[in-house]
Amino acid sequence: MLYIGVDLGTSAVKLLLMDEKGGIKKIVSKEYDLYFPHPGWSEQKPEDWYTQSMEGIKELISECDKSQVSGISFGGQMHGLVVLDENDNVIRPAILWNDGRTQKQTDYLNNEIGKDKLSECTANIAFAGFTAPKILWMRENEPDNFNKIQKIMLPKDYLAYKLSGTFCTDYSDASGMLLLDVKNKCWSKQMLEICGVSEEQLPKLFESYEVVGTLKEDIANELGLSKEVKIIAGAGDNAAAAVGTGTVGDGMCNISLGTSGTIFISSKTFGVDSNNALHSFDHADGYYHLMGCMLSAASCNKWWMDEILKTKEYSKEQEGITKLGENHVFYLPYLMGERSPHNDPKARATFIGMSMDTTREEMTQAVLEGVAFGLRDSLEVARSLGIKIERTKICGGGAKSPLWKKIIANVMNLKVDVIESEEGPGYGGAMLAAVGCGEYESVQEAADKLVKVVDTVEPDEELVTKYEAKYQQFRKIYPALKDVFQKFD
Repeated sequence: MLYIGVDLGTSAVKLLLMDEKGGIKKIVSKEYDLYFPHPGWSEQKPEDWYTQSMEGIKELISECDKSQVSGISFGGQMHGLVVLDENDNVIRPAILWNDGRTQKQTDYLNNEIGKDKLSECTANIAFAGFTAPKILWMRENEPDNFNKIQKIMLPKDYLAYKLSGTFCTDYSDASGMLLLDVKNKCWSKQMLEICGVSEEQLPKLFESYEVVGTLKEDIANELGLSKEVKIIAGAGDNAAAAVGTGTVGDGMCNISLGTSGTIFISSKTFGVDSNNALHSFDHADGYYHLMGCMLSAASCNKWWMDEILKTKEYSKEQEGITKLGENHVFYLPYLMGERSPHNDPKARATFIGMSMDTTREEMTQAVLEGVAFGLRDSLEVARSLGIKIERTKICGGGAKSPLWKKIIANVMNLKVDVIESEEGPGYGGAMLAAVGCGEYESVQEAADKLVKVVDTVEPDEELVTKYEAKYQQFRKIYPALKDVFQKFD
């Protein structure tokens, strides 16, 4: 049997074809445009996701026995607001996870509704990227569009709807909307009332590994697939990536160095930190997880390489970096504001500590270290809860850099396990499809059988000590600049 995992990212959709033993048969990637209609805003056209996904699936299965394709599932960028009218037309471009326009609405939710109330209803507080503040923004700024809304969904669920006709989402992705009662796995009536939407406008909830439907006949015909191909709910990208790295069950950790950066800790029990600095979400394995999310991770390095240094030679730029733990240059990785743990959409990226002898290599090193320090901020919150993490899996584009993995291991003082497949959400999506089709009895079983550790990056005691001192310097920079950032437009 063959299973398709669809990783609906911010810059491209990556499609992965997996066999029943976990072998990756083929990977296809299709890019689409990202729009910034105003500084700090970020949008995409859902129609582009669908068009490129369909083209990608056709290419993915062009050389395989199509009768063997049994299921399709997803790992998708979270929090994006997708709205359809009564004719299922997209009303406006999707407002994405890294969009920062909702500061007013976020402040309203956190300060007037109150963080305690939000946490009681949803286990989380409001962040600018979450879906609920976007709904409030639309109600206030685009009332005509708001009044047309018949369906509210998340990015990957738009694909599921187009493929199957089922209006659905899963608990892990819905957790990031600020509309879900995470502990009890149901829509929060109080939050719906606050946002002025009804439960009828929201999708039906499923576990990530549950079948939501099958391919619509016209879609099946276009793809050359059976209309019996199952569509499985899928998960938010980080939960899907966690499945793809075997970060399921109790007390497992995964670090993702994608466009955004996350530290993801799986748990069989529900929990919330007192300051809500970490997200408390449902997990794709049917349980729960805590997650710290920084909005810019590998995208910081891409920006630095592509836009500033004007090079695509990422590996070559890192070759001259040898003095780990001794850099005098620091970088705050807040290109799109920041989420965990600062919850500050006005935070901005900053270099500090340069002098006349600062080198190109030191600036590049500072970018890599700044992302690692930012992730360490969230790890410290988890440690304050008594969570003991000794090792982590790693995935995402940044995980392909041996140097960055070494920096992560020593900044975090964690053993970093490298897995055979670093495909993250796409692989996790394919695994969820296999579970939904009955190939495996549970997500845990699929993870145990399919995810293989092939290398471990061990922290070095001397480097850990050096990076501890550097981290203590780093963590003072944002508080010193916080008020300055608030005055930037």
